[in-house]
Amino acid sequence: MLEEVERWLSTRSWSVTDRPLHQIMAAKQRTGQTVSVVLPALNEEETVGDIVSVIRHDLVRQVPLVDEIVVVDSGSTDRTSEVAAAAGATVVHRDEILPRLPALPGKGEVLWRSLLVTRGDIVCFIDADLKEFSSDFVLGIVGPLLTDPGVDLVKGMYDRPLGGAAGQGGRVTELMARPLLNMHWPQLAGFVQPLGGEYAARRSLLEQLPFPVGYGVELGMLVDALHLVGLDALAQVDVGVRKHRHQDGQALGRMSAAIYRTAQLRLARGHLIRPSLTQFERGTDGFEPRTYSVDTEERPPMTEIPEYMKRKAA
Repeated sequence: MLEEVERWLSTRSWSVTDRPLHQIMAAKQRTGQTVSVVLPALNEEETVGDIVSVIRHDLVRQVPLVDEIVVVDSGSTDRTSEVAAAAGATVVHRDEILPRLPALPGKGEVLWRSLLVTRGDIVCFIDADLKEFSSDFVLGIVGPLLTDPGVDLVKGMYDRPLGGAAGQGGRVTELMARPLLNMHWPQLAGFVQPLGGEYAARRSLLEQLPFPVGYGVELGMLVDALHLVGLDALAQVDVGVRKHRHQDGQALGRMSAAIYRTAQLRLARGHLIRPSLTQFERGTDGFEPRTYSVDTEERPPMTEIPEYMKRKAA
């Protein structure tokens, strides 16, 4: 491991217990910074309501840490929107945001559009499929941004159990993202959960970043932030254990392909010979091929969108 990374691990890796709530609230009141929590959601009626309720109870009613909770629904066919609204979130449908640009499928698309419907100086992203959710996820990753002006982006780190086995979740991280980062961006080798969906950043950083529209958004954001603000402006916080719905192996393969494509673009902006991935499923006549396109689109930095700059100037 690089000496720079070892130093970073000792100075920019914390636990949620390192910053007491009263210290975080004092910093928020002193600086006047506002906090938006965004949950990108697609068919998450079973979990989204509990997450919103916990955040509202702990970090809106008990203490005024979070200023708005926004659920961006990316086309759910279940009761995600109704459940989220009943729990107290502001619900916005993806297609209603920046309607002049037809929406593309993918998580990154939703995160990018969320900047247009939130106001916070700090934007905190939380996946909507988490189970047994704790507000420590929000408190942990927002805390450093409120208390340390030198920090611009904070990733959550946690254990990810799989089938009762500790630390076996995050298969795409271990098989794809971590090798890519260690080989090509070794400064980022210290991140425990580089692909984790729980992270917070200053709006002033997010609005300068391009957003891959699909599963590559977390890796792309981390790499681009490194180049834009440097390693010392990035941090991670241990928030405990993350439990969520796990994807099957084929879905993980598609995620891996999108992440590799995101890395490839950042390595060389080179030509991709075949932006698709063929996988196999056993059918009645043996293994049958299924070919999927790989996410290759990226949205530009939000500062290049006239509607965003007009709203910002208002």
